[in-house]
Amino acid sequence: MATIGITPKMEVDQVQGLNFKNQPQPFSTPFQVWISRVEQGTSVSSRMKGEKNRDVEEAKSKPSCLGFPISIFFIVVNEFCERFSYYGMRAVLVLYFRYFLHWDEDLATAVYHAFVALCYLTPILGAIIADSWLGKFKTIVYLSIVYTVGQLVISISAVADMSDSDADGHPNNLNLHVGLAILGLVLIAFGTGGIKPCVSAFGGDQFEDSQVKERGRFFSIFYLSINAGSLISTVITPILRGQKCGHVPQACYPVAFGVPAALMAVALIVFIGGSALYKKSTPQGNVMLKVSKCIAFAIKNRFKHRGNQYSKREHFMDWASEKYDEQLIAQVKMVLKVLFLYLPLPMFWALFDQQGSRWTFQATRMNGNFGGLDIQPDQMQTVNPILILIMVPVVDVVVYPLIAKCKLNFTPLRKMTVGMFLAALAFIAAALVQIEIDKSLPNFPTGDQSQVKFINVGKSAANVTITGVSSYHSLAPFEATDYISFTAAKAKSVSAKYGVQTKTIPFSTGSGTRHTVLATDIGQLEMITARDLEAKPDEGKNAIRFVTTLSNVKNVTMEGTDFGSLNRLIATNYSLFTKGQKRISYMIGGKKCSQLSKELGFGSAYTIIISEECPTDSFKINYFEDIGPNSVHMAWQIPQYLLITSGEVVFSVTGLAFAYSQAPSNMKSVLQAGWLLTNAVGNIIVLIVAEASTIQEQWAEYILFAALLIAVCIVFAIMAYFYTYVDPSELEARIAEEEAARKKQEAIEGQSSSENGTVPVGNSSL
Repeated sequence: MATIGITPKMEVDQVQGLNFKNQPQPFSTPFQVWISRVEQGTSVSSRMKGEKNRDVEEAKSKPSCLGFPISIFFIVVNEFCERFSYYGMRAVLVLYFRYFLHWDEDLATAVYHAFVALCYLTPILGAIIADSWLGKFKTIVYLSIVYTVGQLVISISAVADMSDSDADGHPNNLNLHVGLAILGLVLIAFGTGGIKPCVSAFGGDQFEDSQVKERGRFFSIFYLSINAGSLISTVITPILRGQKCGHVPQACYPVAFGVPAALMAVALIVFIGGSALYKKSTPQGNVMLKVSKCIAFAIKNRFKHRGNQYSKREHFMDWASEKYDEQLIAQVKMVLKVLFLYLPLPMFWALFDQQGSRWTFQATRMNGNFGGLDIQPDQMQTVNPILILIMVPVVDVVVYPLIAKCKLNFTPLRKMTVGMFLAALAFIAAALVQIEIDKSLPNFPTGDQSQVKFINVGKSAANVTITGVSSYHSLAPFEATDYISFTAAKAKSVSAKYGVQTKTIPFSTGSGTRHTVLATDIGQLEMITARDLEAKPDEGKNAIRFVTTLSNVKNVTMEGTDFGSLNRLIATNYSLFTKGQKRISYMIGGKKCSQLSKELGFGSAYTIIISEECPTDSFKINYFEDIGPNSVHMAWQIPQYLLITSGEVVFSVTGLAFAYSQAPSNMKSVLQAGWLLTNAVGNIIVLIVAEASTIQEQWAEYILFAALLIAVCIVFAIMAYFYTYVDPSELEARIAEEEAARKKQEAIEGQSSSENGTVPVGNSSL
């Protein structure tokens, strides 16, 4: 995340080492902006060549402030709000899928990456609409309306009360919420993707030809607004999600989505508010369509002329020469040469974009306490933009100059190769962290196994057992066994023996389940069974339930969550709580008992047993750990973020700079579309792996992705070795000279034929 402006005076080699964004978005970096601007025909150089690129509808001078057109301030504010909206919504999206819609992690990951892929495909559609039909201003307005509606729809989809018929705080008609969520995401994808090729270019349109310096500064300010919006929203929306809302306290996804929706509405209002101040251009046609038609004709013509009777041509694009001029064909050849190098690139994005999915899920199983500051799992995504702010100047000012002094030929393609390798190392680091997390997780039952834990809440020692499965376990008062694993089908009953008295109750379990058996001899000998959690609590929170050995304990609450009234040996359901101490209170015998709980960490589960009345303000409660708190710290994710961000720094903008230097000046948007397509395909790869992979262990999936990227990296390195760099301007100039010479020769031949009294064959119809 940097605030570096790219101007026409900057050479390509000055920007090849820079990366400007925590995650490249359609036309969202200054370099991407300049590529778009060149394509839109606003570069000074193209004007000097006399190319007619656009017709300005409003020629009169616009008001300015500090040398800038006032209109650009509306555009900058619009971009800040739009980026806040997009990144804020996306920061909590995968957790919304997992914990509100109750999808498993694979499905949540697949849908998340399908959404991101669509966001990278729709800019192509937006560019075509703006250039060929509506123009940039109308395209931004209309698609921003679609965008705002999409944000509103997904916010509404998170309102549980719409289908919460039993008033438990959870939706009963999930299909309704899923349908609204998918509709909202599709609208958002078309909105955010469709406007991105237009906003930055539209901002550049506001400047006069003489304002080259001001235009460059605008791109810096514009990019700063992108970074500010994305970084701030990634911090704030997880905090909003963590608040309690609704008549039953729960994660506040409606507000977490609602605030970004409100910011998108503000973005739209602000942009329309500056309408009278904008310079607006008319559509001039889209070069991507022209290139596509040229390629399609070449393929069609080659297929039509297959066979030995037709002479071969040096390049398949030469088959388009019957319809298209030599210069266009040569330009398309240059574009295809670069696009061919793009083929291995999707694998990088397949790894990079998992920061918002797999790595976020990984963080839910880690300890987020940073010395008094509690970090939510989805807030760890902010590490990437923070590192970008630090690393971009370091790499640009220190690393690249040192490499140059060592006289190493660190070409753009070599930088990209290193970036891919660093991303692979990041996933190896993620796999090592995942292995440590797996070691710290409880030994949950698998296959046909089940587990049971005994708790003696009586006043004397007890011997407990699963009849016919395990031996007796001796427990002192308020002592518990560890979880005992056994084959589920073999368990028929459990028993507890206090002295000479024995209590046996039926006990039937299903495979993969966990249970707690509570036994007591207070008053009379009793036993109950309760179903335990079989996985870590959602979102890294703590699952708490209550049991009492007393009678008629009323109004049991913990930090505002009502567990109702309890009778002897009746276990409540689990409720989720964030880290920290929580106030526990209840009523018994007309007296209110109140006490702070123990300090809760991340991802634990406890059964709390109330066993004493409270004649004073201090009373005793017993904690039995069902699942231990997360012990691997989130700080261990920082190395993997450091590696993947390093890879991004040397891969992302370097790739764009390389494409810029190797493509014709009027076809930058074609390569921009190809670049965005690599990101879309990368996310589709993750979607396929998440749904089709049979790998059970997450660390093994990380290793698979790392291995695939290393293999692709080797292929790319070989392709890069054989690539020959070209100077498009020189090539275009040579073609233009040859074309001029050819026409001159034709004119001479035509004149000679006329003087000799012959009619040129080409004019035989005259």
